[in-house]
Parts: sequence; structure tokens; C-alpha cells
Amino acid sequence: MDQFILALDQGTTSSRAIVFDKGGNIAAMAQHDFPQHYPRPGWVEHDPYDIWNSERTAAAEAIAGMAPGAIAGIGVTNQRETTILWDKNTGEPVYNAIVWQCRRTAELCEELKKEGLDERIQSTTGLLIDAYFSATKIRWILDNVPGVRQRAEKGEILFGTVETWLIWQLTGAHVTDVSNASRTMLFDIHRLCWDDELCGMLRIPHSILPRPVGNSEIYGYVKEGIPGLESLAGVPVCGAAGDQQSALFGQACFTAGQAKNTYGTGCFTLMNVGAAPVRSRAGLVCSVGWQVGGSTTYALEGSVFNGGSTIQWLRDEMGIIDSAPQINDLAAKVADTNGVVVVPAFTGLGAPYWDMYARGAVLGITRGTNRNHLARAVLQCIAFQVTDLMMAMRMDAGCDISTLKVDGGASVSDILLQMQADLLRINVDRPAMVETTAFGAAALAGLSCGLWKDLDEIAALRRSDAVFQPRRVQADTDAEYRLWKRAVGRAGDWIEH
Repeated sequence: MDQFILALDQGTTSSRAIVFDKGGNIAAMAQHDFPQHYPRPGWVEHDPYDIWNSERTAAAEAIAGMAPGAIAGIGVTNQRETTILWDKNTGEPVYNAIVWQCRRTAELCEELKKEGLDERIQSTTGLLIDAYFSATKIRWILDNVPGVRQRAEKGEILFGTVETWLIWQLTGAHVTDVSNASRTMLFDIHRLCWDDELCGMLRIPHSILPRPVGNSEIYGYVKEGIPGLESLAGVPVCGAAGDQQSALFGQACFTAGQAKNTYGTGCFTLMNVGAAPVRSRAGLVCSVGWQVGGSTTYALEGSVFNGGSTIQWLRDEMGIIDSAPQINDLAAKVADTNGVVVVPAFTGLGAPYWDMYARGAVLGITRGTNRNHLARAVLQCIAFQVTDLMMAMRMDAGCDISTLKVDGGASVSDILLQMQADLLRINVDRPAMVETTAFGAAALAGLSCGLWKDLDEIAALRRSDAVFQPRRVQADTDAEYRLWKRAVGRAGDWIEH
């Protein structure tokens, strides 16, 4: 019988399930969107049951009609940093999931900086103090939801990022893979364990934390009686990674110096830096890439909070386009943005600025500005932000990057990728199979259950769809990039604090 891997790809706005065959091809897939909750400006939440039920339903649809025993293993990849606390005995969440984009803990982060914890946190965790990461979200729930701190201190509460929540629902195991653990601001990336002193400083009980595990090993087996997933009972859940590390793995960036960018809700540029962490001097962070077969690979990362979500804003809030692909049709009608620059700092600016108080801006508007210019400016602002990250990465890594491998929803835009190649002056390589985040999780699971034997076999499955080479005169793109930097300066530090 042919064997397949089921990848659960739990994202910020939708849950997907993709079945891969041994050739790395998609055999089946399903997707379900789920609601976003914005209780206050800058706050973003999800219902944890919406996360689980949408993922469970997508998985049930993806495996429908497959023979029992066809799924050899399950891999999980997830929106990172998003924080869930639930009752250890009942499984009931104590509060909504606080999403990675949520800025409610910005003031707490400022307090931690005033206490002088920057160096302690960066040297241990590889991260900068920011509301983006999980630790201050955990602390907010403990401090603000009545009774939860007391229950946590009695050992009655569990914390997890989204992969932990899904693996717990599937198997009952309370684990987190090291790539996700390294995004919490509580994890020592050198020793690969929770840092008890940091937990104490942040008043987070160690008892709520999941057990750290590698990215390609068996965490547990699917329980019997899960609605829609009855045929998966006994199948091992045996691979997990945060979505960006999973995409780096799925793009076969197995050698130090190889880099990828995912154009998702946010944009995430990661570079494999090898077997030792690299301390960023340019506003990036260093995380665990993956641990496979006992050896650990690290990654430098820059995160842009609003990438593809800027296209969604143009569609859902502004009503300028009816569907995401329509942005390309409008952008193609004009040769340039006519001087318009969009700074999509809806929830602050991520790397390399780390400005929690920036807010979005549209600059350079004249009487001649039309929706085509705005559509093109939205695509261009995504490329500008990735250029910021790549410039910082070149500084930190001390080596050039000859090719940028790309994936994610917005990577289908030829206009965007041509802008990116022109700005970076390097080739931009889009794979034939763009579901690299899900494939990374599948590959990690497939390695541990024996479907694929090694990294070379996985690397051989990747094929290019298109390679975009720089075409425009560099002086023109440099001038546009300078305008972008001026616009960022205007949008920075906007909220009074």
C-alpha cells in the first residue's frame, strides 16, 4: 500500500490539512477559515476551540476516502507565539488564545526593558523583548483572568503554543518542539531547556510549561474516538515545527547561508546559520531552526508583522479589491506607484525596527493618485519590508545570500517577486510546490516514521517553478527604497506613550 504523510498547517487566519505522497506531491488538501477577534485596538484573539475544530475538520476532509493505514505519520506546523492556557483536567481554555500579532503587553515589555532585562533575555533566548513573543502573553492571562494564577500555582493549568494545543488534543501528550519553545522568551537556546530564572523573573510557574522535544520524533499516537479522525487512531504524531522554521526545512535550506522568505499574513525571512546560534547586532532574532537526529540547526530571523494582511486590508477594510489576486490586475495597469508609499504598521513594526508604537500610513498621495497606484504600493511595501530584513541579515551573517527561496500565499504574485528581485539584486526562486510550510512538517514526520531516509532525499523533491532575476536599473530601485525609509520614519513612534 502507498504510504502518505498528513500535515496539519494551522495558520493565523485558516487551518489546513495537506496529504503528501512519497514524491512530495499533494495527494489531498482541505482548508477552513476561522473567526478573528479584536476586542480592543491592537488586541487580537482566537477561540482555541475554533483553532482545533477547524483543523480537525480540515484533516477529516483531507483523509476522506483514504484506506485505513494509508497515513504513516502526522506532522504539525503552526502560527507561532500564539498563547493558550487551559485546565489540565477538563481541557477547557481559561481565556481566548492571545495571537502573536496582539500588542496588549507592550507596556509590560517596556517595564522589563526598564528593569534592564534586555541583555539577559537576548543572550539566553536569542530574542528581543517584545509583545510578539509568548512570555508576556502568558503573564497577562495569569495576571488578568480571575483565579488562573492560583490554579496555575496548584499545577492545574497547562500552557501551550498552537502545536502543543493540537498535539494535546490529538494524543494527550503535553509537549512543545524546540523551534516553537524558542519563540516564547523563556527558553535557553544554548542548553535547549526552559530557563527557571527567567520564568521566575516573569512570574510564570514552571509547572505549566510543556516538555521540550525534538522536531522529528514520536510525541504520541492519535487517540480513539476523535470525530472525523477515527481512521487515524493509533497513527503517530511524529513531526512538529513552528511555521517559519518548517518552511525553511520544506525549502530544503539545509546548508548554512541558505535563506527563505514566506509571504504570509506576516513576512518571515529565515537564514540557516548552522550548528551554533548567531547573536544579531542588526535587530534580528536567533531561534532554533530544528533538532533532527540529535543535532540542532539554528536560524537568524526577521519578522514583518503585516505582509499579506496588507492585501487583506485593501480587500476587507478598504473595499478597493474584491479578491486578493485582483491586486495584481490593478498593479499591472500602472508603471509605478506615482510616489505613493504604504507603511503597513497596523500593529507596530517588527524587525529591524521593533517599534511597538508605530502605526500604518499612506504617504505621497496627490490628486492624481488612484486605486491602481495604491494596489501597486501595497505590493511594493511588502517587498520593501523583506528588503529591510535581508539587509540586516547580510550584516549579521557576514556573508552574502545568492538566492532567496520564497513561498506563502502572496508568492503567487509575479509582480511582487519581480519587485523583490530588483530591490535585492539577487535571484528570487519560487518552487513548483508552494506549500513548503506544510511540506516541512510532513518531511519532519516522514523522516521519523521512515517514509524518507535522509535530508538528501527530501532536498531532491524540491523543484523550481520560476526564478526572478533583477531587471530594473539599480539607481531607480535605490531611490524608491530611500523613499520607503523616509516613510517609515514618518510612521514611527506614532502612538503617545
